[in-house]
Amino acid sequence: MGIVVLAAGQGTRMRSSRPKVLHQVAGKAMLRHVLDAVDALQPERCVVVVGPGQGEVAKAAAPHATAEQTERLGTGHAVQAAHAALGDLAADPQAEVLVTCGDTPLLTAETLAGLRRARVAQDAGMAVLGFQAADPGAYGRLVMDDTGLLQRIVEAKDASASERAIDLCNAGVLLARADILFESLARVTNDNAKGEYYLTDVVGIARGDGERVAVALAAEAEMQGVNSRADLAAAEAGMQQRLRAAAMASGVTLSAPETVFLSHDTALAADVMVEPHVVFGPGVEVAEGATIKAFSHLEGARVGAGAQVGPYARLRPGTVLGSNSRIGNFVETKNTELGAGAKANHLTYLGDTVVGAAANIGAGTITCNYDGFLKHRTQIGEGAFIGSNSALVAPVSVGAGAIVGAGSTLTQDVDADALAVARGQQKTVAGGGARFRASRQADKARRDGAGKHGS
Repeated sequence: MGIVVLAAGQGTRMRSSRPKVLHQVAGKAMLRHVLDAVDALQPERCVVVVGPGQGEVAKAAAPHATAEQTERLGTGHAVQAAHAALGDLAADPQAEVLVTCGDTPLLTAETLAGLRRARVAQDAGMAVLGFQAADPGAYGRLVMDDTGLLQRIVEAKDASASERAIDLCNAGVLLARADILFESLARVTNDNAKGEYYLTDVVGIARGDGERVAVALAAEAEMQGVNSRADLAAAEAGMQQRLRAAAMASGVTLSAPETVFLSHDTALAADVMVEPHVVFGPGVEVAEGATIKAFSHLEGARVGAGAQVGPYARLRPGTVLGSNSRIGNFVETKNTELGAGAKANHLTYLGDTVVGAAANIGAGTITCNYDGFLKHRTQIGEGAFIGSNSALVAPVSVGAGAIVGAGSTLTQDVDADALAVARGQQKTVAGGGARFRASRQADKARRDGAGKHGS
């Protein structure tokens, strides 16, 4: 089997310098969503058709081959551009070629497999994916014959009034025997309203040659193409709904699922509890029984079994939380490991830090990991206690069982079981507060008097 993914469109309605197919849905480029779906069919070859100067798209398509459509002359012309890259497979009467678009991120491997089954079941040389549209609008219409086979596809701009009334629409996915596809493409013309070579014209040509063309149905929501920012938001909403449903079906509790945003690769184990307004960026794994409290943001982090995160916590890439550890409100971590049972319950920054099991990090603690040029690590041993409002200037190490007094600024290592206090000596002046207030009141009286005299 060969695959051709059409990704050469400029996406002008996106109003973006980024190629359309590289815009992300659930943290992954739309093109990669499509390639993941077609890869499940285990094709012998997959070719992504790109436009001129679209090196970023070619890079995102790797390791798949790419073919350049030097001029954007329509979808049929784009498929012809992939002919050479498909090699011998393009002329093999025993081979199939699937053509799909790179801007349909909700397309699933199951739907593509259904298209393949429909072609085989109806002994058809070609099969097209269609959907019942609530508003057919600008979609191409599928014109069926009396036997339930596809007769032709009519683009909306070329459709008659009766054809525009059809709500069975073209999803832009076509599967055909390789020889039939390319022989038909060779006879496609640009005699239409847009002056383009339409891939859809191969259906009528194949039917004229006596070939059967089957139709398989898909859900309209799955076939949502993205041509604007509004379409992108709709695709994101559809993907989030799918990801949330899958998470809950696997044993995850989402107390307000419509407020939780997941990445394409978010891995949540059974009995994980996710409270409202949590955002998962790419690369997050949460083990069984953990709780992610409201308004937390996680990316590139691993959360151990029974751990608690948040509310209002931020876990940045490289964070690893041990079992039953705690990251509390307004705590930020980056490239940091917390051992089992370790706690940083509030108002803390831990960057490039290793915290041993059962250690306690007091409120307002900061690991000062950056000197303006390089990042440095902080090591905190098992069972250590870091008092509130402490600053640990890396590189620095606090030994197991050590205690750091509140308000300390550490610049030297602390041995295991030691007590370290590093702060300025307190000075108390008897009656100083009263004298300070009196002097300020006298100053105010003088200013007020000068103001009245001036008026």
